[in-house]
Amino acid sequence: MARQITASNGKINIAIDGPAGAGKSTVARRVAEALSYVYVDSGAMYRAATWYLMKHEISPENVQEVLQHVPKMVIELKPDPSGQKVICNGVDVTTEIRSLEVTGTVSKYASIAGLREHLTSGQRQMAERKGVVMDGRDIGTTVLPDAELKVFMTASVKERALRRFKELRETADITLEQLERDIAARDKLDEEREVSPLRRSEDAIMLDTTHMDIDEVVDTIVSYCKTAIGWRG
Repeated sequence: MARQITASNGKINIAIDGPAGAGKSTVARRVAEALSYVYVDSGAMYRAATWYLMKHEISPENVQEVLQHVPKMVIELKPDPSGQKVICNGVDVTTEIRSLEVTGTVSKYASIAGLREHLTSGQRQMAERKGVVMDGRDIGTTVLPDAELKVFMTASVKERALRRFKELRETADITLEQLERDIAARDKLDEEREVSPLRRSEDAIMLDTTHMDIDEVVDTIVSYCKTAIGWRG
């Protein structure tokens, strides 16, 4: 369970990590809403960077050119009644960054050290005042290693593919079998990259959500947070 800590302002930072398709973004957003915290979708930031670089026809293999463009990218996460808007250089890319093209390429760009360092710096600044729920691949290990609560969300490849299939079946022409292959390949890329690979922090709580619905997962993480800060409400 989460260790009990003393939060000077009554709030802590929560890091939620896990592989592709584990449902981190949806769960993290709802946990933040339940606790009146700020939600930071680090994955959306990498997707926005990917969208920008693909739009400018810059290959992830061309690291030097990628790094030349990094300072030119201004990525903003803005609260929205429907969840969160992602703005890149003034353009709302909330929908575009969820395309299959971006999904299939984001891991390649995310493995570039200079790009990660740039985005990580911004993410840490967002968490300085506490009361942040941040999800991604390396939040507990690299971005917020001092987060008071760390959760590593996972689920079987088959279950993660099924969840993604339900999201995409009305907007994308892709089979469940292809999604399973894509997610397994994404896992391999994330786990084997040299810079900030996907791994569970030693002090993170492992949460297998294969047989849990979203409400159960959210309630479980909220209970971890309340335990950590000695919530009496």
